[in-house]
Amino acid sequence: MIKRITWRAATVTAVRWETSTSRTLVLDVPEWSGHLPGQHVDIRLTADDGYVAQRSYSIASAWSPSSPHVELTIQRLDDGEVSPYLTDVVEVGDKIEVRGAIGNWFVWRDTQTAPVLLIAGGSGVVPLMAMIRARGRQPFRLIYSVRTPEDAAYAEELRLRVRENPGLDVHFVYTRKTPDGWPAPPKRIDVETINSHGWPPDFEPDCYVCGPTGFVETAADILVALGHAASRVRTERFGGA
Repeated sequence: MIKRITWRAATVTAVRWETSTSRTLVLDVPEWSGHLPGQHVDIRLTADDGYVAQRSYSIASAWSPSSPHVELTIQRLDDGEVSPYLTDVVEVGDKIEVRGAIGNWFVWRDTQTAPVLLIAGGSGVVPLMAMIRARGRQPFRLIYSVRTPEDAAYAEELRLRVRENPGLDVHFVYTRKTPDGWPAPPKRIDVETINSHGWPPDFEPDCYVCGPTGFVETAADILVALGHAASRVRTERFGGA
């Protein structure tokens, strides 16, 4: 029997800013049975006049019985209907309608033993961060493309994880402004980036690419051109509603 996914009234238990435009909401969801890294939830907002807006957001947190909360990192879109409310209005104690967890394709399971290559564009890092938070000793590499250093979510946590958790490597790509002393000018992700900072194809890594449509298509095409099996490349893309 297929379990029906129903709407639940989640309670916001904590909030924190990741960047100046992205905010994490920590949710207590009644009867939440868990989720896999890479899954997402639907959020539904209902205005006083009855107007309903619904959006999907990736889950940023790993799940375990001892850590049953759900974390969503929301990137504010200035012309958005939902994201400005979630980043600028919602506070601790508020209720939000949530449905999930959803999706079984773009997921990573801790039973997978292959090396993992994660390629993120902007807020596409969110579901990949759930995978990093869930990893054990599996070797992971993350290539993370952002406009500027200030736009990198989870930057301090990633630095700590690289230092304290052997087997995790993170490489940033800055497209508009680099940090002081950065050894290269701003650039977009390209063949050299993935060839130098990803896994070789003969390692047969599991590859996950998430970001805007153009970014995802470019990165996936490069992976296949470098010799990675298309069946091992999983993609998730996002855009405006």
